[in-house]
Amino acid sequence: MVTGASGFIGGRLRDALLDDGYDVVALTRKGSPEPRKGRGAPVDYADPESLERVLAKERPEYVFHVAGATKGVKYPDFQRANVMPTQNLLDAIKRVHPEVKRFLHVSSLTCYGPSSAARPSEEDDERKPVEHYGKSKLEAEHVVDAASKDVPVTIIRPPAVYGPGDVDIFELFRWAARRLNLFYGNRDVVMSYVYVDDLVRGMREAAAHDASLGKGYFLCDGEPRTWGLFQGEIVKASGAAAFDLNLPGRTLDVAGFFGELASMLDGKPRLFNKQKALLGKQLAWTCRHDRARTDFGYTPRVSVREGVERTFEWYRAQRWI
Repeated sequence: MVTGASGFIGGRLRDALLDDGYDVVALTRKGSPEPRKGRGAPVDYADPESLERVLAKERPEYVFHVAGATKGVKYPDFQRANVMPTQNLLDAIKRVHPEVKRFLHVSSLTCYGPSSAARPSEEDDERKPVEHYGKSKLEAEHVVDAASKDVPVTIIRPPAVYGPGDVDIFELFRWAARRLNLFYGNRDVVMSYVYVDDLVRGMREAAAHDASLGKGYFLCDGEPRTWGLFQGEIVKASGAAAFDLNLPGRTLDVAGFFGELASMLDGKPRLFNKQKALLGKQLAWTCRHDRARTDFGYTPRVSVREGVERTFEWYRAQRWI
């Protein structure tokens, strides 16, 4: 069972499982598109009984909880999207399907808050999120931790995820295709990244391994690198030189202000708001995957160069660029 299968990571996970011959049912919200592949089951996460009916009927061996929201207007928006569904889904599992083999919850590096450029975050560090999304993902982790005495759980915390189908980092590829290498004062910000197929494989390995029971993990690629180096790979993959445009860091604050203002007027979340500006102003968002490698053998297989090239090819094939 997969939640969030209409999204970037969840859809990639569903497709990989189907390609390997698994029977997959995707939980879908009202108004979500029908699954392109596999089966779907409509639910209302605010209605525990609808979750119980599907769980009692399907009795999945594994539940991958990928659904969530990275954008919102106010903190309760993030709670409704990231915390409430997690709580109700786990409660439903406890009531009607406690024999599930694993509940794998996809969280985020942001629930730990920013790191330093010299020392990536590790799983035993204190979790200190700085904005709404990270705080809601931490609140959801507390829900998972509380349920772990009744449900076999594992938490995965990816950093920046990129790959075919992504709509956020896609903007960097689109600018590169227009021969523009654009920065918002973030050229020297140090980041960890993970190619989506490495993340999906790691999620599956974690869910199937006894050593990961009751634990949480970062899944990332190799060494952290700056946005400048990452975007440099995108420019190389575009096949053409690009003009570097370095806007001042306060541009993020301006964009965040106007995004917030627009959301106040129409109630719709924007990609740029004060919370996203706060994320972008930090000096480092980095982590290590040592614990995942030790516990279940996770090793990233796709280099940044290869991952960026694959992603660029996909965008072109789909005529996004």
